[in-house]
Amino acid sequence: MEFINTKIPDVIIIKPIVFEDDRGFFMESYQKQAFYEVGIPHEFVQDNHSSSQMGTLRGLHYQLTHTQGKLVRVVIGEIFDVAVDLRKCSPNFGHWVGARLSAENKHQIWIPPGFGHGFLALSDRTDVLYKATDYYDLGGERCIRWDDPDLAIDWPIPENITPLISQKDSSALYFKEAEVFS
Repeated sequence: MEFINTKIPDVIIIKPIVFEDDRGFFMESYQKQAFYEVGIPHEFVQDNHSSSQMGTLRGLHYQLTHTQGKLVRVVIGEIFDVAVDLRKCSPNFGHWVGARLSAENKHQIWIPPGFGHGFLALSDRTDVLYKATDYYDLGGERCIRWDDPDLAIDWPIPENITPLISQKDSSALYFKEAEVFS
């Protein structure tokens, strides 16, 4: 695996080694020792699967309690995945990084605890799998507006597409109002 640093050093793109032939392909999507060697010593306790149609925008989600790190990959379609640093003590507080993940490129992204996470589905059907380092906690869940002007995320929304947003996400708080990490 190749581990690629982003402009926020704690967020890492993982590019697996893919062995392809006329039968299909094989790749390791997770290897504990390799992750530990690059500074990702987390254990995963939960796997999640999300399916979305073109233009669905989910996020920006995070949990104040049972804070989750996430290892995200796409098995059908393509997304633009975003991580926002919500740690006040970080020099990157309030900054975001985005990456295109697809079934074709097989890239993954590591989003450590303390970050908000969201994605935009860029294909007719998109299936996202992600591993989490802690369990889902409804009471600790928070959400920041995907279109917050202070974050100024450059979502690659296709022309003639209006993002499909859940009620929860459309009523999310702005970054300035949100509870964040110390």
